[in-house]
Amino acid sequence: MIAGGGMGMGGGMGMGGGGGMGGGVGPGFLRDMADVDGLVYDPQTAKRAFAYLKPFKRQVALALLMTVAAAALIAVAPILTKIAIDSYILKGDIPGMTRIMALTLVIYLASFGASWSQLFIITKVGQDMLQNMRGEIFRHLQKLPLAYFDRVPSGVVVSRVINDVQTINDLLSNGTVSALSDFLTLVFTVVLMLALDFRLALVTFCVIPIMGVALRIFMQKAKLAYRETRITVAALTGDLAESIAGVRVIQAFARERESQEQFNTINNQNRITNIRANTLASALQPVIELNNAMATVAVIAFGGWLIVHNDATLGILVAFLAYITRFFQPIRTLTQFYNQVQAASAGAEKVFELLDEPITLHEAEHPVSLDHVQGDVEFQDVSFSYGREPVLQHVSFHAAPGQMIAMVGHTGAGKTTVASLLARFYDPVGGRVLLDGHDLRELSFKTLRSGIGLVLQDNFMFSGTIADNIRYSRMTASREEVEAAARIANADDFIQRLPLGYDTMVMERAANLSLGQRQLIAIARAVLADPRVLILDEATSNIDSQTEAIVQAGLQRLRTGRTSLVIAHRLSTVRAADEVLVLDGGQIIERGRHEELIEAQGFYYHLHQQQFAESPLTGAGTSG
Repeated sequence: MIAGGGMGMGGGMGMGGGGGMGGGVGPGFLRDMADVDGLVYDPQTAKRAFAYLKPFKRQVALALLMTVAAAALIAVAPILTKIAIDSYILKGDIPGMTRIMALTLVIYLASFGASWSQLFIITKVGQDMLQNMRGEIFRHLQKLPLAYFDRVPSGVVVSRVINDVQTINDLLSNGTVSALSDFLTLVFTVVLMLALDFRLALVTFCVIPIMGVALRIFMQKAKLAYRETRITVAALTGDLAESIAGVRVIQAFARERESQEQFNTINNQNRITNIRANTLASALQPVIELNNAMATVAVIAFGGWLIVHNDATLGILVAFLAYITRFFQPIRTLTQFYNQVQAASAGAEKVFELLDEPITLHEAEHPVSLDHVQGDVEFQDVSFSYGREPVLQHVSFHAAPGQMIAMVGHTGAGKTTVASLLARFYDPVGGRVLLDGHDLRELSFKTLRSGIGLVLQDNFMFSGTIADNIRYSRMTASREEVEAAARIANADDFIQRLPLGYDTMVMERAANLSLGQRQLIAIARAVLADPRVLILDEATSNIDSQTEAIVQAGLQRLRTGRTSLVIAHRLSTVRAADEVLVLDGGQIIERGRHEELIEAQGFYYHLHQQQFAESPLTGAGTSG
């Protein structure tokens, strides 16, 4: 369907629609984000995450080869130092020392080249993978039902796509390769230390039990901290998005202090969780440094004793001191990798939770495509519920091609739900919605989207020019077609008066356009799409009487020759309807033409009397 406003993804995902947030991002919101009990790491989640590396297996293999080469080369360097000291320096062999130092320099340069190549390859793989992951998530978001966006704040969704995906990418690309490099460095170092002098190696390894206890304590305490950080950063992003979107309302009702307090509460919770996680990570580093120092002192003491008793050489001792640094450095960075695994696992959990969100609206396996939609609409015993409570119950009506059907009733009567079902934003839980005799579930999405147009109460304007916004319904339209559609919609006059006319940029949340101007642009958008069925959801309820007359004239031109489903806020707009449906409690309680319903003096009559008895200053709205 061609949406004239924000009822679809445009409005749901935009930052301008405060309704999706609903004020729900408060302190209690954090409790609803995720269960923080249990282990963060999940092998199935990790396996699923690593699957994103499959398209780049050749590049990853080359990066791993460079990693092995760099680790092996850097591990050999202390052996060359030992040879230089024992075989050349202590013997005063300057040419020999020069040769061995030149070889050492070559090895260091080769290690640098391998490391640089690995970093270059993995950086490109990481960015390509990041692009793929975000593209997959966005495609999934485009297919999700509106019920998901009714339930999940837009800021949280943004946090999933930006923050959580970034943590996964950091782990899969740089993190994993760096961890492998550290692991290989550690393995090569241990092997060479044992080969060089197993006695000094055992002295070095004596501190491992102490370090193992520290690591165990750390891992037990850190396993939940990083999931909590993902939860709080998502809540912080969500509250910020809502506050920016609702800044006019906040200022209008002087709620700046309360808004600041709510943000401060969530911001403080984010601070506390991050301090807890980072403190755990930081506390481990001094323990490792202490073990490094203890091992260094022990090796110097025992190695010095061996040298004094001619049981070891100075070169071996110097090499061992270099290896001690290489032994503890990988351990230090591998603990940081553990932190990264925790953060990435928590992020992956939330990302895959989003990707696993079921797509409830599917195109039929063999959809029906209509070359030309006639506009025959029928609801057959339709029932619907967003949850447990029914919203619509056994609703039936028929609109022949070209007819105008109006729906009136109090707020919550089910009018907008009827429009949503006709647009197939949702599928009914009972009954059928037919277009030209075909169940909407049987029709192709292309037929639906080209055959049904939508103009809402608050239409979403995208970034770009006014011409771009009109052309949104048909991107191939020429400038002449755009301007012709605007003239039919009565929008051309005000657009021509703008400084840049059709090339005027639309500001964020369309701040430089009035509600009436947005409505006219949405009407022009629908005119350009040329749908056979129109849904007009209270399209004139929020504008003044003078602007309403201009909008109504544009709507009248738009409705001509098309089937129209009009949700009426002002009952004066339904007089021309072929049939008026009066909804209450999700059921049609009255139907007929305006004059017939007035004559019957039922619910519609009293609604009409109440509305026209109210003064224009108090507002004549009873429908929502």
